Amino acid sequence: MKDDRWKNLNVSKLPDELAYRVYVFTRNFPKEERYGITSQLRRAALSIPTNIVEGYSRKGDRELSRFLSISLGSMAETKYLLHFCLKLEYLSEKDYREINEGYEALGKMLWRFYEKLK
Repeated sequence: MKDDRWKNLNVSKLPDELAYRVYVFTRNFPKEERYGITSQLRRAALSIPTNIVEGYSRKGDRELSRFLSISLGSMAETKYLLHFCLKLEYLSEKDYREINEGYEALGKMLWRFYEKLK
């Protein structure tokens, strides 16, 4: 079934893991941020793998390319929000560096995949 083939994509594994890590990190954010930066960061991080999955389930490379573009935008948003969380001291330097390195690697991977489709 085509809808499950995304599970075999290398490009879907890292964003899934990173979104999970964002959810874990944000469990410790201040309660007053529940509907603020916590929610925004979680939605942005989860948007990356969900757009890859949705794009992959559509017909053709053009649709996939469009959804990859959305994923790239969500990734930029996620990276900014993580940086902002570091400034607010919601994340430690170590945790920030670790997850940011993951998003740097993901950005390169997604961009190569996106360029390949064009």
